[in-house]
Amino acid sequence: MDDGTADPRTRAAETKRVRTRAALIAAADSAFGSRSWAATRVEDIAAAAGVSAATAYNHFPTKHALVAAVFEPHVRVLVRQAEADLAAGRSVVDALTDQVRGLSRLSWHHRGLTAAFTAAVFDYTIRTGQVPDPADTADPRNVAPLLRTLLLLVEHGQATGHLRPHPPAPEIASIVVNLLLVRSLNRPDEPPEVTADLLLTVLWGVLRPDLLDTLPRPDGNGRAG
Repeated sequence: MDDGTADPRTRAAETKRVRTRAALIAAADSAFGSRSWAATRVEDIAAAAGVSAATAYNHFPTKHALVAAVFEPHVRVLVRQAEADLAAGRSVVDALTDQVRGLSRLSWHHRGLTAAFTAAVFDYTIRTGQVPDPADTADPRNVAPLLRTLLLLVEHGQATGHLRPHPPAPEIASIVVNLLLVRSLNRPDEPPEVTADLLLTVLWGVLRPDLLDTLPRPDGNGRAG
């Protein structure tokens, strides 16, 4: 029985939808990467993608959702790595260390985009005044779940006794991620090794203080010594 998926018009419409979404994300990536969150308008992104503003809003209900959609592929890579590390039974300390360093490199290599995503998260949080609602598809915290990069590993480490049980995983993961986001705004050119050192000091200071003296400290050029 034909379910309509073979209809050439249906296929053409779906192809157009996918291409339009990709064009909007590409235009948004360029815009957010080179201009500030406040200076970037959905209307300008739509024009750069060759579509109307109404079409852009049909794909992304808010500017918050759009910048998060641009940022999400970078987050997805780190989440998949965390999942792979868990599946392989890798040391949670090693896995978390790599995640924090990966987050720091992401923030540095994509400074403009990370700053725009940070502004979107803070603005949306202030507007809603609450923790993310999983049903809210416009919330940038749901679209690009940056917290999940650390949450999965911290939860596992606490459950297996390799990390201190307090504070709970969502709390310490939020503290570390929020610190990263704040520094993306006020220290955009900070070397990723320096950012990672700060984040790991906070993370291990709470969950594994015995590791603090083993951290390789970055030198004056940002390289780990």
